[in-house]
Amino acid sequence: MTAKEPWIPVFGYGGHIKATAQELVIVQGNATRRYPLQAVKHLLVVGGHTLHTSAVTNLLKAGAVITFFDIDGTPVGCLSPYGYRPDEAVRRAQERASPHRFAQPFATAGVQSRLFFLEELYNRSGQDIFYAGELDFLHQAREEVAVSVTMEELRRLSRLVADMYYEILSRTIPPELGFRRRTSRPYLDPVNAMFSLGYAMLYGNCCVSLIGAHLDPDLGTLHEGAGSLVHDLIEPQKAAMVDRTVLLFARDEISAGDYECGEKRCYLDGNFSARLVAALRKSIDQSRIDTQVRILRDALLTNAEFHVLYW
Repeated sequence: MTAKEPWIPVFGYGGHIKATAQELVIVQGNATRRYPLQAVKHLLVVGGHTLHTSAVTNLLKAGAVITFFDIDGTPVGCLSPYGYRPDEAVRRAQERASPHRFAQPFATAGVQSRLFFLEELYNRSGQDIFYAGELDFLHQAREEVAVSVTMEELRRLSRLVADMYYEILSRTIPPELGFRRRTSRPYLDPVNAMFSLGYAMLYGNCCVSLIGAHLDPDLGTLHEGAGSLVHDLIEPQKAAMVDRTVLLFARDEISAGDYECGEKRCYLDGNFSARLVAALRKSIDQSRIDTQVRILRDALLTNAEFHVLYW
């Protein structure tokens, strides 16, 4: 670990976290991670692990903060050294930043990532998944987003492309699963339920990184409201980190016994959900999320160039 990676996340269950006066040691299964203690600024404990008092004591003495999260990435509390003050410079930089400077790259990357994925599906399957004019429209929308000067236009184009994207995806999914478009809760088909599970996992991973960097998850640019910055981050990552896996399960892995749909809600079987979660843990790239958060933080603090990683 280097100074550029001051926050250390520990996800899942069953890990053992301990520390000497010189290093932090994290053991998960057969893997052991070691970090120089003075380089650790923020330990993020997500889920259920054994946290030795030696780790707590030595981290606090070294000036580090320990934040705890539910397994879904919801922050629940933190420990900090006496006299500790959070990095207010990051929050102030967020509040002063021009939203459009960051919203436009997020929106452009969101459109581009979805367009890439649709074209990949088309090239791989040979199936004509586009209706007349749709592909041209998506290319045009990408160009318009890149030059849009108002937040309202960025948000309108982003929503329009997302709606069209899911409708096109539905043509590649077995019709008996009942997926036609992305809907809000409660989900009445198993594909929407799978998307929801994947996006919730991605949300949690992104939220953990933002808090590790002392960024306010509720102070977004392209999105507004609670968790808006998290939604900014996950939008360009959905296609590669979640949608590809969900589509694979919808086309090749799911069977009639893996879900039950009623009038009010569709339920995924527990064993099926566990398989899907295991696959999503592999496809959600935490290192890329952390890198994106560092790019955002550096752009806020030093006015460095801001760009979005999306494929």
